[in-house]
Amino acid sequence: GGISADEATRSSFLNIVGLVGSIDNDFCGTDMTIGTDSALHRIMEIVDAIATTAQSHQRTFVLEVMGRHCGYLALISALACGADWVFIPESPPEDNWEDHLCRRLTE
Repeated sequence: GGISADEATRSSFLNIVGLVGSIDNDFCGTDMTIGTDSALHRIMEIVDAIATTAQSHQRTFVLEVMGRHCGYLALISALACGADWVFIPESPPEDNWEDHLCRRLTE
């Protein structure tokens, strides 16, 4: 009741489209949601800073990234920075993963 019939007729061409803004990249029908690329960029900046420290101190660092129930950012970040290990919700770790991880760290 807030819009008159005349106003509705004059504006009948107006279409409104909603875009999902989510860093999780978990919305079907899109290649990448708004916010995902910026989140990945920030993650890589931090990884670069941490990697320098890790190398100079000969240490292993564990990094947790955003993503809630979607492992896209974790997976792409791991691929981009050459991580040795990645956990993502879509592929839970196998039994005895701790032993395998410890062996890799020892190597």
